[in-house]
Amino acid sequence: MPVFRPGLLAMTSKRIFVIYTGGTLGMQPTPRGYQPLAGWLEQQLRQLPELQQPEMPEFVLHEYAPLLDSSDMQPQHWQTIAADIHAHYDDYDGFVVLHGTDTMAYSAAAVQCLLPGLGKPVLFTGAQIPLAEAGSDAPANIRNALYAAAHSGIAQVGIVFHRQLLPAEYATKVDAQGLAAFAAPNAKPLLEWTDKYLKLSELVHVKNGDKPELKSIVAQKVAVLTLHPGMDFELIAQWLAQPWDAVILQTFGSGNAPQHPTLLSALKDASARGVRIINRSQCARGDVRTTYGGAYALADCGVVAAGDQTLEMLLARLMTNGFLV
Repeated sequence: MPVFRPGLLAMTSKRIFVIYTGGTLGMQPTPRGYQPLAGWLEQQLRQLPELQQPEMPEFVLHEYAPLLDSSDMQPQHWQTIAADIHAHYDDYDGFVVLHGTDTMAYSAAAVQCLLPGLGKPVLFTGAQIPLAEAGSDAPANIRNALYAAAHSGIAQVGIVFHRQLLPAEYATKVDAQGLAAFAAPNAKPLLEWTDKYLKLSELVHVKNGDKPELKSIVAQKVAVLTLHPGMDFELIAQWLAQPWDAVILQTFGSGNAPQHPTLLSALKDASARGVRIINRSQCARGDVRTTYGGAYALADCGVVAAGDQTLEMLLARLMTNGFLV
């Protein structure tokens, strides 16, 4: 694997393991849209002046083959990322994962669940504009991720994007094209870059570098059902009768659903069969509460409130068999 070292005036001995999975960051234009090109990113990183500053760490680049658009990421790829981090855990001070933005929050949440007891930073980043294009956000995001992995001292998974480090547990993609692509509506940033300094949040937790456990993805049939006015409850009842292991029910407001007897009966029957049904609000900010009758009715059917968890984190916890209310 290629090794990248800053200049002779390096101010840190930290070493970072960088995993490159694909994504917009390293893509090139083709007749069929942007596509990743194997080996190209290594050449470009060696030329980035942002990575030659004395405060930057040495890093090793591990490029996956094939490189993937993040829309093609599946749970087995989450497992591979977590396993590679676990295998190299003792040899590096931190980890950076270069990843496409579309499903980055899903992968980051999954790695958080797959590596419980993490004692070092694992930071995901990418870009909205390819590195090969003028005005790309890739150089700043890569630099910030490497810097935070070496100097922040956090001990968890996060997403570094547009001058912020967000906790993976609460991060979600909120903008399809804009540079501020990610937010954590229910949490504060762990770090923020300003023009003059790096601001650390009180949420940062520093741990020892003990090697974490490596968990495994559990094959489960998990589905997401988003409620909306005008739904055919007979069809929903038939859908809920399928052999799901878990269903995430995206509800209105603070966890409310129509109190239609067909819907409630179907939910109660599914819960009685052992289907884990989770009540998650469609709202970006706030949590699920039994403030109104619609939420109470779901609880009476065996539906479990998700609190303020993101869809990405709920899926990750269900697929690692570790869902906790």
